[in-house]
Amino acid sequence: MYPLKFNPILKERLWGGSKLGDIFGKPIENDITGESWEVSTVKGDISVVANGAIAGTSLQELIDNDAEGFLGKSVVERFGKEFPILIKFIDAKQDLSIQLHPNDELAKKRHDSFGKTEMWYIMDADKDANLIVGFNKTVTKNEYQKSIENDMLLDLLNYEEVKEGDTFFINTGKIHAIGAGVVLAEIQQTSDVTYRVFDFNRKDKNGNLRELHTDMALDAMDYEKKDDFKVAYSKQNNRVNDMVDCPYFKTNYIDLTEDLEQNITTRDSFTIYMCVSGQAIIVNEDGETTVKKGETVLVPANSNKVILKTKGVTLLEVTI
Repeated sequence: MYPLKFNPILKERLWGGSKLGDIFGKPIENDITGESWEVSTVKGDISVVANGAIAGTSLQELIDNDAEGFLGKSVVERFGKEFPILIKFIDAKQDLSIQLHPNDELAKKRHDSFGKTEMWYIMDADKDANLIVGFNKTVTKNEYQKSIENDMLLDLLNYEEVKEGDTFFINTGKIHAIGAGVVLAEIQQTSDVTYRVFDFNRKDKNGNLRELHTDMALDAMDYEKKDDFKVAYSKQNNRVNDMVDCPYFKTNYIDLTEDLEQNITTRDSFTIYMCVSGQAIIVNEDGETTVKKGETVLVPANSNKVILKTKGVTLLEVTI
């Protein structure tokens, strides 16, 4: 099974722009394209192989045919034949809604879904662009509810100015929003459950306010101020640098100016490479695939080695 690319699943969003096409060459059809889902088995949005001999095959079909060989035995033991993560690129031309995500227990109970722990890697940011991550002080549920009622929520939120390379880990329950002018790579649990609590009173193309989930968010929210979201990581060249290691995914930062060979015999997980800069050829025993900025490649778990051939590339390496 050679390194696989998938057709991007493009999503129109009220807040989206054109950078997924302008910067990455995605086949967008309008200037409100907010997301490119790169690897997905979300119901109704299942990725399809784009390259090589099995082009046209769905990701779910590959998993069903050989779950342990494709995902890894330990992954199957935890998640069965469900693909456990969702990989995206996001272009925020406008501010996203202020939102949070439930944990596994609450998401299972309410939506028969995984929760949504996620991380962001900033790929491009306009001057003074920012994110909202958490509260600027610890608040009570009552204080939070009053801020919603009085249209004062923004006064309680923590703003983080961002630049390329900044990385954030967003655990469940943390209130957050991507700000206007930010393009990022997102790695998350396989879930599309979002509790939107404020949307700047915007209206969609039909003139309707978008649905808010004010009541559902109350029991899902972490009201404490926590400085646990900014990820510090090494950027040493030509080696694998640890970045995020959580129960749902592990992400490494790899910045190369020369080839790198990896023995992955004992990894027992598929490997995803998100290219955030430059270009490389990803090689395993069964073939090779070129990847460039804004593209994603998946190497199945039954691969024994991966060679990253390049003269200059920056990759996010994601495993379980």
